[in-house]
Amino acid sequence: QVSCKRDNRALVVGKIQNAADLATTEFVVDKIVFGSKTKKIAFVRVSEATFMAYSQAKIKTGIDLSKIKESDIRIEGSKIFLKLPAIEVINFSYPPDKFVADSTISDPKVFLNRISIRDQEQFFRDAELDIRENLQYMGLVKTSQNNTRQLFRVLLSTLGYDEIYISFESDALLIPRVNLLADPDTITS
Repeated sequence: QVSCKRDNRALVVGKIQNAADLATTEFVVDKIVFGSKTKKIAFVRVSEATFMAYSQAKIKTGIDLSKIKESDIRIEGSKIFLKLPAIEVINFSYPPDKFVADSTISDPKVFLNRISIRDQEQFFRDAELDIRENLQYMGLVKTSQNNTRQLFRVLLSTLGYDEIYISFESDALLIPRVNLLADPDTITS
């Protein structure tokens, strides 16, 4: 009976590790980017240019199943207890092809004051930083945990488990660090 339990455990671990690509959730965040630039001469405002665009970030979350330890899986007959690693951001993209300028607000022909491409890049960089700083407040963890629980309940019930208990190491969102504040023109290699 001991070898049967071991085989069962090996099967469960194998199925969990094979589900790594399935244990992900993708999100789309729509962001309005707004910026303005004021031209002053001798402390008097001469003109103000505004810029508005629509953008979209794509975020993929998941769990690193290679972090599961032997103690994270407990099997008691038809009951299984599974402790999963924290949800983490696997991929974050803010593709420029999803940037659409609003021509009704963005006026490229403002007298003495134009929003340059460099200004626009800075507005988009600021918007990306804002999205990244607010990821933990967007409900990504709860949604990702619910999707992961649903996936593993289906997977583990097909293996014959009647009672499935799934918890996570943490309710925090693990976000890789990226330096978006550096001026790309000053980066040296």
